[in-house]
Amino acid sequence: MREDLRKKIQTDWVFCDGGMGTILQAKGLKGGELPETWNLVRPDDILDLHCSYLEAGATIFNTNTFGANRLKYPENLEEIVVAAVDLAKKARTKCNRDENAYVALDIGPTGKLLEPLGDLPFDRAVELFAEVVRIGAREGADLVLIETMSDSYEAKAAVLAAKENCDLPILITTIYDEKGKLLTGGTVASTVTMLEGLGVDALGVNCGLGPKQMMPIIQELTEIATVPVIVNPNAGLPRNENGATVFDVGPDEFAEYMEQIAAMGVHILGGCCGTTPEHIAATIARVQDKPPVMKANPHVCRISSYCEAIEIGKEPLIIGERINPTGKKVFKQALRDQNFEYILSEGLRQEESGAHILDVNVGLPEIDEPFMMEEVVTRLQSITSLPLQIDTTDIEALERGLRYYNGKALINSVNGKQESMDAVFPLVQKYGGVVVALALDEDGIPATSDGRIAVA
Repeated sequence: MREDLRKKIQTDWVFCDGGMGTILQAKGLKGGELPETWNLVRPDDILDLHCSYLEAGATIFNTNTFGANRLKYPENLEEIVVAAVDLAKKARTKCNRDENAYVALDIGPTGKLLEPLGDLPFDRAVELFAEVVRIGAREGADLVLIETMSDSYEAKAAVLAAKENCDLPILITTIYDEKGKLLTGGTVASTVTMLEGLGVDALGVNCGLGPKQMMPIIQELTEIATVPVIVNPNAGLPRNENGATVFDVGPDEFAEYMEQIAAMGVHILGGCCGTTPEHIAATIARVQDKPPVMKANPHVCRISSYCEAIEIGKEPLIIGERINPTGKKVFKQALRDQNFEYILSEGLRQEESGAHILDVNVGLPEIDEPFMMEEVVTRLQSITSLPLQIDTTDIEALERGLRYYNGKALINSVNGKQESMDAVFPLVQKYGGVVVALALDEDGIPATSDGRIAVA
């Protein structure tokens, strides 16, 4: 029996495989040819590739499903994914690694930007990922590895798809530029805050950069993350040579860098574009006999937008409360009229006045509050980088706000009544969040400080 992966990644060395697409190109994959089709037309090459990484010592190895989704495979997605998982399992048995190697259902980006930056609706992205998760989990994958995500919103869609459609461990790696930014503006801190709130089992960085260029990003990851960190770099920065993409960092140099990265507190190590079984074997040889450096970062109370993380407790924070109908006739009418221009202008005015967080309360008895919450949260995210506080007593509106929020929200509020806790806490567990907790319960507000602490 294989060890529980969730336990293993807490304490042991775990080695991922390396590049797949670049090796398939060397085997004859043509420009424009979809690599996942090789699961059907050249299965022996995929089997050999898996075996080469298993023989190198990889603990986690990826199915050939990075680009597999219904957009790219409208006719035969299921056949592609079933074959991919089957080939991975066959390779594991062939290499006598059934007890100590884990098949990762590899999920890459859809290739489209999500609304509002692009034209792919969030719910459609979730369903595209969910379909692959359901097939892969049914066929026997051991974990879901979401990788090469350059948009935190798409990363959230993929994580939710995995959480809602399987109970497998979820690992995720995102792709940063040399300034530590995602393509859509996310930072290391904002991305980690959101992903940890969503409950991923491990997170990290892959692709885009070589190990040397990743060092500052890895340093920040290891200082912030409270879950295990994954690092899968490219074999250096790619360059074009006679029409071919070439990577300059060989196995020995790569392993030297990975040894330094391991010493920073990373114990899930692998490679991405340009790396080979030799790169993975050299890395394993460098670090496997040393004890992993275990980071024990304290849990910090953070919320985030798509590009900004705020720590609660360091200094006073100002919450702008103007997106709230209480005592505001003009705002109430704006809600009735769906005058989003006015509602959003209130948010921008507060940002200009120095607010750190924007409260969003759109509750009126005569309007569809869940719809309005979704619309306002979604639209605010396109014009402001401030984190949001979702403020409602309507549980459906709360869920809609949390689901479509590209970050980890502040939630106003919960209290000690069992009914309140039973409604709010499962949503916090699913979507992440920091709650404003009111020290009252079924008996009202306690008269003494001890009573209030007991409620808390």
